[in-house]
Amino acid sequence: MVSEFILVGFSNFPLHLLPIFFLLYLLMYLFTLLGNLIIMATVWSEHGLHTPMYLFLCALSTSEILFTVVVTPRMLVDMLSSHRSITFVACASQMFFSFTFGFTHSFLLMIMGYYRYLAICHPLRYNVLMSTRTCARLVSWTWAGGSVMGMMVTLIVFHLTFCGSNVIHHFFCHALSLLKLSCGMGISSVTLGMILVCVTVLMGCLFLIILSYVFIVAAILRIPSAEGRHKTFSTCVSHLTVVIVHYGFASMIYLKSKGPHSMDSNTLMATTYIVFTPFLSPIIFSLRNKELKNAIKKSFQRKFSSLSS
Repeated sequence: MVSEFILVGFSNFPLHLLPIFFLLYLLMYLFTLLGNLIIMATVWSEHGLHTPMYLFLCALSTSEILFTVVVTPRMLVDMLSSHRSITFVACASQMFFSFTFGFTHSFLLMIMGYYRYLAICHPLRYNVLMSTRTCARLVSWTWAGGSVMGMMVTLIVFHLTFCGSNVIHHFFCHALSLLKLSCGMGISSVTLGMILVCVTVLMGCLFLIILSYVFIVAAILRIPSAEGRHKTFSTCVSHLTVVIVHYGFASMIYLKSKGPHSMDSNTLMATTYIVFTPFLSPIIFSLRNKELKNAIKKSFQRKFSSLSS
């Protein structure tokens, strides 16, 4: 019986490249933390941003911080270490939290799409339908849903028996990589069932986001002035861009052709979703959201003026 696993990660890469990868991913990791913390601090300090949209944005930033904290530090340590083992319990914990925060992120993007739909298509009923209490309840449900999905996937995988190789060809406890190490009857059925559940939930979120934007675009096209159409659509650009990046990089990894890909290329492709996507998200929201960008500038100006005085 397996009591620990070995994470292959970047061990097959040339040694002279590892410090470069380490520095690159470390900088991206630190920027992800800093960018999301700046967004959260700005929303907290600026009373003008105490609206449902920025409550959802704070929850999204929290999920991104926690997701990267679960996976990236372990990856960075293993890059410069010769001891890459992880215990059975630690592996299960990492899988649970990575799936929990990953699904929570998708649920929050779906809720933010619904918010934009209400704000644009039902402006008169918006204040009633999207009160502060309703927003808090929706955020709570996203976290609860993410936790249920994380627990379900983790129990499915770790309910199996691991009695062969303990080498995981990944830099973290990836569910599909672990399923390849399991032994016993019905492994293929369990794998297919887990994939179907996860894909159904994620595609369901994407479908509802697309449906929201179909109604949003229809409402925008009914606005008579070009300036009004541009101003209304600009409020959706940051969210829509993050959705495209989130699902785009995920599709590149999980829907790639089953050609002769090396383990090294698969590892690098996985980092685009694990490291690069959370890195881009605060940049997109701070640059494409004019209100948030101005609030961050004002916040920094106040800090610098208080320090200079």
